[in-house]
Amino acid sequence: MSDPAQSIRTASCADDYDPNSMPVAKAREFIARFLSPVSTIEHLHIRSALGRVLAEDVVSPLDVPSHDNSAMDGYAVRFADLKAAGDAKLKIAGTAFAGVPFQGKAKSGECVRIMTGAVMPQGMDTIVMQEHAKADGDHVTVGSGHKSGQHLRFAGEDLKTGQVALKRGLALRPSEIGLIASLGIGEVSVYRRLRVAFFSTGDELRSIGSQLGEGQIYDSNRYTIHGMLVRMGCEVVDMGVVRDDPQLIEAAFKTAAANADVVITSGGVSVGEADFVKAMLDRLGEVVFWKIAMKPGRPLAYGRIGDAHFFGLPGNPVSVMVTFYQFVRDALLKLSGRDPLPPPPSFRVPCTTPLKKAPGRTEFQRGVLTQDAVGNWSVAVTGEQGSGILRSMCEANCFIILPTDQGNVAGGSLVEVQLMDGIV
Repeated sequence: MSDPAQSIRTASCADDYDPNSMPVAKAREFIARFLSPVSTIEHLHIRSALGRVLAEDVVSPLDVPSHDNSAMDGYAVRFADLKAAGDAKLKIAGTAFAGVPFQGKAKSGECVRIMTGAVMPQGMDTIVMQEHAKADGDHVTVGSGHKSGQHLRFAGEDLKTGQVALKRGLALRPSEIGLIASLGIGEVSVYRRLRVAFFSTGDELRSIGSQLGEGQIYDSNRYTIHGMLVRMGCEVVDMGVVRDDPQLIEAAFKTAAANADVVITSGGVSVGEADFVKAMLDRLGEVVFWKIAMKPGRPLAYGRIGDAHFFGLPGNPVSVMVTFYQFVRDALLKLSGRDPLPPPPSFRVPCTTPLKKAPGRTEFQRGVLTQDAVGNWSVAVTGEQGSGILRSMCEANCFIILPTDQGNVAGGSLVEVQLMDGIV
């Protein structure tokens, strides 16, 4: 693992390094410099491996399929027995079923009734679909217009013995689990789950089920963060709410860093009088930056506490989700051993409503992407865009991304939208 202090000193030498106002793209670039994937490997039965990341290539121990076989129900024939024009009448020599091959060898002028997946009979080279043949007793009549080798699946067509079937760094979906099973492999090597510890800070926060006093609110951020982490397949350590007390926060940081790969907090990273998080990081670890030129989510801190990565997310609920989607998600994927993924898909569509925007920061407004009756797409904001309006995240299905130098947007103008579904 690289020396975090040296990495941060290198980052601080960059011409555009500004920890007080890091551009969004540059912040992503700096974070990526410090990420080294987990290396511990576990061996799991494939039933327990869904969502886990392959630590080794899966190599096929056999040809797939193992024999030439039929892709259709029909008749196995010699192409030479068919006629270029007119009908050919062939005698049915027997039947080949999936798992029960035809025994023997059909003669010239004969065919074999064959089912999908059945091994191709010796000497046959073409499949005629049953819909294109007319059976009459022990004979079948086949017309012209067929191609040699049609409807055949050849041995090794999908995978050959020794070929890499799945590459290291791939997260296993049901399709990959099925493929591994089709190779007769029951156990795979995967990276251990990424451990993430998180807690909220703030004297105003109360847990669900307790009574609210004046000026107090329920802590929603921990539940949002927990949901996003679980959906990403992380091993989560919920450390609850930590009061705005330097000793308590220091103890929480030390415990979290000693037991997790990543530490995430919400609240406590702005410049308020009771915001101790940044000061604590300066003592316990290293800080790369603590402000992002974005809205919502400007007070975002990133750094290291020992070997643990730290993300100090803002306290407002929407800002928590936006910064997690735009920064934390990709970092966790890389740390978990995943191969580099393309960014979530985005495209440009007309915005049906005007948008207020001051140049100077990248904005991630919450939008609803819709399609009209003739197939045209458009987007509209969810309404008020305050960083405390969590309902805007519930109603939205996309982000409207407005670049740093963008000003107000007139209704009907094209804007960039990024789909939320599939991000986390």
